[in-house]
Amino acid sequence: MKKVLFILGPTGVGKSEVGIKLAQIFNGEIISADSVQVFRELNIGSAKVSKKEMGNIKHHAIDILPPQAKFSVFEFVKLTKDLIEQISAKGKNPIIVGGTGLYVKALTEGYDFGGESVSQQSREDLDKMTNQELVSLLKTLNPEILDKIDLNNKRRLVRAVEIAREGKKVSKNKCEYDFLVLALVQPREQLYKKINDRVDLMIKKGLVEEVKGLKEKGLTLENQSMSAIGYKEIYNYLEGQCTLEEAINLIKQHTRNYAKRQITFMKGLQCEFMPREDENAIIKRAEEFYDNSRT
Repeated sequence: MKKVLFILGPTGVGKSEVGIKLAQIFNGEIISADSVQVFRELNIGSAKVSKKEMGNIKHHAIDILPPQAKFSVFEFVKLTKDLIEQISAKGKNPIIVGGTGLYVKALTEGYDFGGESVSQQSREDLDKMTNQELVSLLKTLNPEILDKIDLNNKRRLVRAVEIAREGKKVSKNKCEYDFLVLALVQPREQLYKKINDRVDLMIKKGLVEEVKGLKEKGLTLENQSMSAIGYKEIYNYLEGQCTLEEAINLIKQHTRNYAKRQITFMKGLQCEFMPREDENAIIKRAEEFYDNSRT
């Protein structure tokens, strides 16, 4: 079985740096498991790794789609499986790095999604439904999401149903890989400070200008890419719905909340939690994984 190492963790914890270091040590190439970094032109708000930061490590699944595109869990699984084969065929180790836990769950638990994506006809049917009908449908597909979205926002309800349908498994097969998932963790206060500082840095780097440029190209909150944290708040600021200070505070708050949800989600995965700051322990665990064949 092909060995696949996953580096998972909440936003801001420093997954990219750890992934690059492990790839340098263990002859690896990195596959991004980030639902925003797949889009071109979304650089600052997605905390995309720069070419300089990548060093000599090849990265995959970054900047592969235009910002107007859609990207589903099914598409991630298909793409990643192909990349695992390509990387392994070169005698290198695929290392999957990211914070989108559902992507990792889909791969490690062998989900069969039974289809590529929701059809246009399905979107039209959903648009005709009332909010209450959509809520009832979500109770069947994914009841856990109901306390995380605005039940009065029909667009959010429709998208939640689409996502739930994409990710509702037809079957759960045995994973075809020998894998290890290392979930990086950090004390909450330390993590939240890093998140707040990173948001301030994004603003200094030009996040407002980045979103403005996307907006001028015709992108709206209807686009999947623009619904990401950081982009939607700045978009609303540019629409005059809040001040810049309010938008920045909302980005920090929403990012902290997202990190908390990521940590909760990780607890339901087959993973080993590792202190982010103890890189020696992380390297040692990875070394054990590569040296010892698991059956």
